Amino acid sequence: MKKIIITSLLMTSGMVQAQPTEEIKLGFAAPLTGAQAKYGKDMQNGLILAIENMNSQKPKINNKEVKFVLISEDDQADPKSGTSVAQKLVDSGIKGMLGHFNSGTSIPASAIYSKAGIPQIAMATAPEYTHQGFKTTFRMMTSDTQQGSVMGKFASTKLGYKKLAVIDDRTAYGQGLADEFEKAAKLAGASIVRREFTNDKATDFKAILTNIKKSNPQAIFYGGAEGQAAPLAQQIKSLSIKAPLLAGEMVKTDNFINLAGKDSEGSIASLAGLPLEKMPGGANYKTKYEKRFKSSVETYSPYAYDGAMVLMHAMLKANSSEPAKYLSILAASAQSGVTSNKISYDKFGDLKDSSISIYKVVNGKWTVLETIGGK
Repeated sequence: MKKIIITSLLMTSGMVQAQPTEEIKLGFAAPLTGAQAKYGKDMQNGLILAIENMNSQKPKINNKEVKFVLISEDDQADPKSGTSVAQKLVDSGIKGMLGHFNSGTSIPASAIYSKAGIPQIAMATAPEYTHQGFKTTFRMMTSDTQQGSVMGKFASTKLGYKKLAVIDDRTAYGQGLADEFEKAAKLAGASIVRREFTNDKATDFKAILTNIKKSNPQAIFYGGAEGQAAPLAQQIKSLSIKAPLLAGEMVKTDNFINLAGKDSEGSIASLAGLPLEKMPGGANYKTKYEKRFKSSVETYSPYAYDGAMVLMHAMLKANSSEPAKYLSILAASAQSGVTSNKISYDKFGDLKDSSISIYKVVNGKWTVLETIGGK
């Protein structure tokens, strides 16, 4: 049943009548506890800001005022919890899904949303997420195919690294990103002198790095998150390995620098899209975000904000919150947002705008080296 709340009064024929407001539930799931909780909270903040912004405009569907509400669940970055949470959200009556954060949770959960016919816009970057044959899967960020291929080519051609070692954490995200990096680096003329793997909870990489040191790589690429990348960077330096750490967007955080300290210096990471200050709506978003949350904008919130706005606008344009009625409108979206002047999807649900920015830690701060691609 749809929940009805009374928000305003109308005078009709001298009588006071209640004007009903329909509450539209949007689902959200991400790690909100544990080692990756900061990523989930970052994503959640962007969604909250988008929904508050939309509700302040008093949106209407079928001439009735509607209110969007976010139903949040903690999937603990665990695939099993992810599917459990997905079914819970579907059963609660959500009309659209914003999440999950991790590829490892988004992929198994996507089958549940697809079966229910509910559109899902996830932060997941693993290629498999949108290539399962579902019509309901869409992305908030560029895929690992786009990001890994750009980073692999950049490392070989622009940075001149021809001997590379690759490590991944065996998650859908980490392994997928590392695979795409390796593929692109080889095509660009580099050789992979060593390929190793760990897990997303490890902190001791000395055995792996000792093997890698024997191969004398010019750089080491890591597919995984900051929690492992920081001690990895420290141990690279402690073993006197003369190779910088390369990584993806889960390492391009201020916390990585805080955790790794001086050993973060020289590390290089890729991140989808433009730097915040160069995003079309970046300056305005920064002002609103800092006022609302009393903290700085981090990595994922602008993409979450845009994902939520695209979903809600699709409902308004379709004049319906029913997934079957607005799904085709969502798939054909082409609207401006914080991160891009034109947010649109290809036939798989991948973003057509695939710009990637490359950053390097210089004097303790992430500094832009180059932005590649995009429209």
